Amino acid sequence: QLQLVESGGGLVQPVGSLTLSCTASGNFFGIYSMYWYRQAPGTEREMVATITTACATNYADVVKGRFTISRDNAKKTAYLQMNDLKPEVTALYYCNAYGLTPPNYEYHYWGQGTQVTVSS
Repeated sequence: QLQLVESGGGLVQPVGSLTLSCTASGNFFGIYSMYWYRQAPGTEREMVATITTACATNYADVVKGRFTISRDNAKKTAYLQMNDLKPEVTALYYCNAYGLTPPNYEYHYWGQGTQVTVSS
């Protein structure tokens, strides 16, 4: 089983910055792509950013230029650097990892989420 724990969320003022972290643990062979999603109250969960094993990245149009996803494979951790934050990005941010677990099971795993609130 693969567990994901997010951290780094909190309350930040507009135009501020936050960096979210997502660390994987448990019994797994490897992690392929990692993702950040978010879900605001009353809305569906949406993809924010993705990063492959080779560190190719992809972003939702609404965050391009302001958010940066990265990963440290040795630390089994993905990051989401968020700059120039606006109130509309307020949401619960989830980490997702596509991993390979024993005996040979590929699956998308989710963390519990970390709250990001942008408000003055």
